[in-house]
Amino acid sequence: MEFVLELWKPILFSGLAVFALSAVSWTLLPFHNKEWNKLSNEDAVAAALRASSPAPGLYSLPHAADAKAMGTPEMQAKLAGGPVAYLTVAPNGNPAMGPMMAKSVIYNIIVSLFVAYVASLTLARDAEYLAVFRVTGTVAFMAYAFGTVPDSIWFAKPWKSYRLHAADALVYGLVVGGFFGWLY
Repeated sequence: MEFVLELWKPILFSGLAVFALSAVSWTLLPFHNKEWNKLSNEDAVAAALRASSPAPGLYSLPHAADAKAMGTPEMQAKLAGGPVAYLTVAPNGNPAMGPMMAKSVIYNIIVSLFVAYVASLTLARDAEYLAVFRVTGTVAFMAYAFGTVPDSIWFAKPWKSYRLHAADALVYGLVVGGFFGWLY
């Protein structure tokens, strides 16, 4: 764990920088807005959901409790007739931005902590900037880019959305690599 004491600056600075960049990406730049669509009957869907009072959580439509239920003729008919959907229900009310932002900062610092761990195992302490940049930037890119791929494979998240996240991840990887290269 001594790597944490040696590399606390790039861990902290890169985590905070990625948080700031992600905030800019999601609040000021318009390209993530295109990931989300409006249902043509939004009010009716909201009323139907409100009437069923789902607790916050993940839901599938139609829902099969297990593989056996998935294979029944009734379920196959529901799947064929559609819609097939995966729904995330959040708590009612305005999102609590403060706690979500704090969790985001912590997440980014944890990613940078693991980047530092890999760097401490693979790079000499006197490694040149470019070597540090390549290793740490690659590890950071992988951490930010590859975690959401299963959402596109298994849960129908559009690949266009993944590509936007991967573009963000590339920028984040470059920034993390830059801080580690500079402060390693």
